[in-house]
Amino acid sequence: MQVPDVFNAADYFVDRHLREQRGDRVAIECGDERVTYKELADRVARFSSALVHRFGVRREERVLLWLLDGPPFFYAFWGAIRAGAVAVPVNTMWTGKDLAYVLNDSRARVAVVSAALLPSLLAIPRDERRYLDHIVVADGDAGMGCVELGEVLERSAASSDPAPTNRDEPAFWLYSSGSTGMPKGCVHLQHDMVICATGYAREVLGITASDRCFSVAKLFFAYGLGNAGYFPLSVGATSILWPGAPTAANVYAVIERHRPTLFYSVPTNYGMLLACHPPEAGREFDLSSIRLAASAGEALPPALFERFKARFGLEILDGIGSTEVLHMFISNFPGRVRPGSSGELIPGYASRIEDEEGRPVAIGEIGNLLIKGDSTCALYWNQHERTKATIEGHWIRTGDKYHQDADGYFWHAGRSDDMLKVGGIWVSPVEVENVLMEHAAVKECAVVGHLDHDRLVKPAAHVVLAAGFVATNVLEQELQQFVRSRLAEYKRPRWIHFLSELPKTATGKTQRFRLRRQE
Repeated sequence: MQVPDVFNAADYFVDRHLREQRGDRVAIECGDERVTYKELADRVARFSSALVHRFGVRREERVLLWLLDGPPFFYAFWGAIRAGAVAVPVNTMWTGKDLAYVLNDSRARVAVVSAALLPSLLAIPRDERRYLDHIVVADGDAGMGCVELGEVLERSAASSDPAPTNRDEPAFWLYSSGSTGMPKGCVHLQHDMVICATGYAREVLGITASDRCFSVAKLFFAYGLGNAGYFPLSVGATSILWPGAPTAANVYAVIERHRPTLFYSVPTNYGMLLACHPPEAGREFDLSSIRLAASAGEALPPALFERFKARFGLEILDGIGSTEVLHMFISNFPGRVRPGSSGELIPGYASRIEDEEGRPVAIGEIGNLLIKGDSTCALYWNQHERTKATIEGHWIRTGDKYHQDADGYFWHAGRSDDMLKVGGIWVSPVEVENVLMEHAAVKECAVVGHLDHDRLVKPAAHVVLAAGFVATNVLEQELQQFVRSRLAEYKRPRWIHFLSELPKTATGKTQRFRLRRQE
């Protein structure tokens, strides 16, 4: 799609469906609630009007969203964009410290908050949220000087026209997880979501109006925002939302009740699903409605892929994206999956793999991955030097090590700071982890570097055992030999540490930096 100069993303993803006679279609399902496209457009327009006329929000001012997944997220996100303001969804699992930082970094004047999260917001001292003038509570009683979203929508007339924003005007920010420092605000523009919906959703998934989308990753994540947010709205499909915890039991219950056709998750959750079985003997969970399953967040081990396919008959389309590029730029395609690979370039994106001096590497050699695509964020807010170090003209450094094979498939070799150099040779922690995951005793694992007595780096494996297995010296030696039998000797973990769980980010990514600190 050629995006015109005057373009408002809310008009394209929401209002357009009324003009194209899709108003009666269901846009959102959340528990027992159903919201049609006509109802969605009306509530988005009302919230947009309230931002301008009731709260005095001006063009490009920020509106913070601290919301659990549900219809209010859609009203606030698209309402802010429709008004020409900037929507800023943030992690619902953040502490008050992270939230206070983002409130001040974004200088948001309005915050829309779920009632369950309101006490944590109000616990932040007023001088640490000095820019915040209005708090809108999405569900439940407001009190404490706040207003209720229902009352705001009821008392606001629907604004007639969306703000005449430019295609290159800011529409929303997404903050990175901040695993190595304070969160970074990625400034995304009005046209960015169209690029991802046109590329990944249509070219890879083949999404249509008849699809029903369910994402384990929540809406405040870049991955979840596409999966359950603007992907279904790009074609008039239905988004299935679940505000609760994505436990295996909950995920299976949502799938069996709402019958999604497109299912998006992360490797950790796929592992949880495989570890869960119905309580009734002889019964299996019904995933027959799903036509495609997708994965992102970290590399999907081939063992998980094979086990999921054997159990449910579904191939998982693994891929890689980032908050900075908004969604996927490399993915496996239906019918041509290579387990363990991130897949092929998605139409609309270009890639380079370079060595440390910026020279192209040969096919099969590991290097630093750079990506070019029009969905890349404009900058990191208030972080000029970080922006220059990461975004180089049309190209962005992903921070990932990759190699590409002769058929064009990309193979993840870990983050740039996760790679190990053992005896002068690069070792991919992902490669060692994939082998360990093939052992029946291993539920999860992460490999990091550990200094030996000569202060040389060697691989160390942190392992979470599967049910029925006990940590012993014999098992430790067995796992080491298991790797040795499949990989070169220098890749063998010199140490096996048994843990009850691995440290993870809110998106389910293993925090290897925390394991390195322990080492």
